[in-house]
Amino acid sequence: MAPKDDSPDEINLGRRNFLKSTGVVGLAAAVVAPHETEAQTGVPAVGPGEVPVRLTVNGRAVTLNIEPRVTLLDALRERMGLTGTKKGCDHGQCGACTVHIDGRRVNACLTLAMQAEGSRIVTIEGLARGEELHPVQAAFIERDGFQCGYCTPGQIMSAVACIEEGHARSEAEIAEWMSGNICRCGAYNGIRGAIVDARNRSGRPA
Repeated sequence: MAPKDDSPDEINLGRRNFLKSTGVVGLAAAVVAPHETEAQTGVPAVGPGEVPVRLTVNGRAVTLNIEPRVTLLDALRERMGLTGTKKGCDHGQCGACTVHIDGRRVNACLTLAMQAEGSRIVTIEGLARGEELHPVQAAFIERDGFQCGYCTPGQIMSAVACIEEGHARSEAEIAEWMSGNICRCGAYNGIRGAIVDARNRSGRPA
């Protein structure tokens, strides 16, 4: 005797029940798995709560209790009061938040504070030595390398790195390696001139 064919309604009902059951099982696994992992390893899972993060900023060691998702930019501005580092686009496109981490320029808005733990962080506040401005800061003033000044801290931090990296041998090269820092006022001629002056004072070859 030939086996009885299932009707379309029975097939659809069976498929619906299957999908419902697998969805419930998957959700249960997603909820239970983290607890099982924590129980097995003995290591507590890092959740949305605050955790201690140790940072060294401008030569000063600090410990901040912050959520793991907090960016370095927000930690500097809101937790440490270092508001010289500016929040511009908050998407890594304008360069206003540029700081140095272990001598390299980075966008603080795209860097988690936790990622900078154990590294040496320098902000615009850490460039000058007392009342003595950094040569790049002095050159920006002399060359009028700014107008509204909002982007200036990021421009200066990037300019310092640009010179130290050896990417300031010509104005064309400077323009290329400073392209990640946007000046909406259009003070680029003054900025490039300031970098050339600071480079010459540093004794680096043109």
